[in-house]
Amino acid sequence: MTPVNLSVTDLLLAALSLIIASGLSIVLALNIHSSLAVSALRMVAQLLLVGLMLRYVFAASSPTVTLFILAAMIVAATYEVYSRQQFRFRGWRRFGLGGLPITIATIFVTGLALTTALREAAWLDPRHTIPLLGIILGNVMNGTSLALNAMLTSIQREKRAIEARLSLGADRFLALGEVRVSATRNGLIPVINQMAGAGIIILPGIMTGQVLAGMDPLDAAKYQILLMFLLAGAGTIGVIAATQLCIAAITDERHRLRLDRLIARE
Repeated sequence: MTPVNLSVTDLLLAALSLIIASGLSIVLALNIHSSLAVSALRMVAQLLLVGLMLRYVFAASSPTVTLFILAAMIVAATYEVYSRQQFRFRGWRRFGLGGLPITIATIFVTGLALTTALREAAWLDPRHTIPLLGIILGNVMNGTSLALNAMLTSIQREKRAIEARLSLGADRFLALGEVRVSATRNGLIPVINQMAGAGIIILPGIMTGQVLAGMDPLDAAKYQILLMFLLAGAGTIGVIAATQLCIAAITDERHRLRLDRLIARE
């Protein structure tokens, strides 16, 4: 089967759905059309730029260039986690709180995949490592961002109850336990929904792309199962690590709630 090559006209026709959605936003006064337009333009520019860049990276096949790309992706993901928070930490915590969990979870799970199921691929082969790390990183970034935002918002809302538990002798992990559990579940909702609906409700993107490229559907399903396991594992590790670090960051060694370390997004 020959892969389908898309023309500019094909892409413009696909964009009609976005134009219709923007029109509905204007008619119903939802005020999301500008966000849709900016996000769409940003997405197009970023993906075309990445496509051109990966052409060079794949041709060069340089471990140094690959490492640089991977590091840049992790740095960008760290900033995205920080920028999405309603309440943010001051100082180094604002980046470390998101950066450390997503780095650990992404590198660990990517390394696990490259040493087991994808062991025939070279560790720094850009054609395998960059796409794999990218999709895992994106999933961990989303889960971590949702969990941290939910947790910090809940801490602000329930600060009196938390401080009461601390004053009665509970340690910080016990006092913030309910908030942590709720935030963890919130962060894992997307990947759990993906797994629950895969195949029956949703035909996942990787499987769809491989089938369109001519791969046997059963083999494509196996790759998608592998990927879903990796995404769920990495997402869970990242979210758990982020919520644990959040508790340590929002309290001090004397188990006091330190809301002065937070600033609200303007």
